[in-house]
Amino acid sequence: MEKHITDVAFDMHQDSITAAWLLPNATTPEVRRIPHEAKTFHRLVRQLLTHGPARACYEAGPCGYAPQRYLVSWGLPCEVVAPALTPRRPGVRIKTDRRDAVKLVRLYRAGELTTIRVPTPAEEARRDLLRCREACGADLLRAKHRLTKCLLRQGLRCPTGSPWSQAWWTWVQALRLPDPVAQRTLEEYLVTVTTLQGRRKALEAEVLALATVEPWAPAVARLRCLHGIDTLSAVTLVGEVLDFHRFGAPRPLMSFVGLVPSEASSGPRERRGWITKTGNAHLRRILVEAAWHYRHRPRVSARLQACRAGQPPRVIAVAQQAQERLHRRFGRLLARGKPAPVVVTAVARELCGFIWALMVEAPAA
Repeated sequence: MEKHITDVAFDMHQDSITAAWLLPNATTPEVRRIPHEAKTFHRLVRQLLTHGPARACYEAGPCGYAPQRYLVSWGLPCEVVAPALTPRRPGVRIKTDRRDAVKLVRLYRAGELTTIRVPTPAEEARRDLLRCREACGADLLRAKHRLTKCLLRQGLRCPTGSPWSQAWWTWVQALRLPDPVAQRTLEEYLVTVTTLQGRRKALEAEVLALATVEPWAPAVARLRCLHGIDTLSAVTLVGEVLDFHRFGAPRPLMSFVGLVPSEASSGPRERRGWITKTGNAHLRRILVEAAWHYRHRPRVSARLQACRAGQPPRVIAVAQQAQERLHRRFGRLLARGKPAPVVVTAVARELCGFIWALMVEAPAA
């Protein structure tokens, strides 16, 4: 079939861009390497557009979505490709920027690439804030570990209170070590923990504020009807997925999260393995944490009652069905001798289906 459009693929790096393009009806790509500078990049795009209509793509990576927005503003439609879903030939052991660009443009023309949804600048800014809070929490955990291990090396134990209780924290702040160098080290660890605690608290306040304004407020209110999901979890779900309607069924959403099992079946043999983990790791963590709550017997707490107040009956029905069904599934899998992590993963996958139903199928208020 004849092609009347120029297909372009870019291999993006911080300092360089390798472009490969197939002109209409051409079979051999042309390749050019340029420095990653806006002026040079724009000049190349203008040259490509002289051949007529064109479209472009590049793999998602550290350069983010800024190149896509530049290309669209310059008149070149551009799509961002999911790198984990790009077909790869197992026998090829040579990888260069030129080969990557040529392979990408051939696959793009053949329609073998999977594109991703490009967020708007506002959506990306909100999502970056969510991930900043998560990164701050990880830094705080490391800082706490360093502090407790410092105390352990010094042979210091709190006489009262468990670690990180108010009594323990008062005892740590009152410590005075005989060696001034050791005291300086302890003070530095204390300052680091205190600073990170303040940063995380401030970031959480800003994240919680996102749950009260459009366009996220209605979606967050629905998700909070589910057992095990509160405001921070709901905001993270909305911020990472952005648009639940782009998934036509629950299974693509499960795949997006990386909770579907891997499979290596051939002929009459069926072999399924661990989950793929090829999706969004932030969402997967939130869902697994929420799935642990379904080990408890179903009951509508005062918090859940407050969250469900004012929601459509269909939303409340789906949330209640999820609470009862997932608890039964948790118990059945444990009774069959399945390890708890396997059970939680299975429950998290099914919870993903209920979230899809809640956000897509349930009618608006």
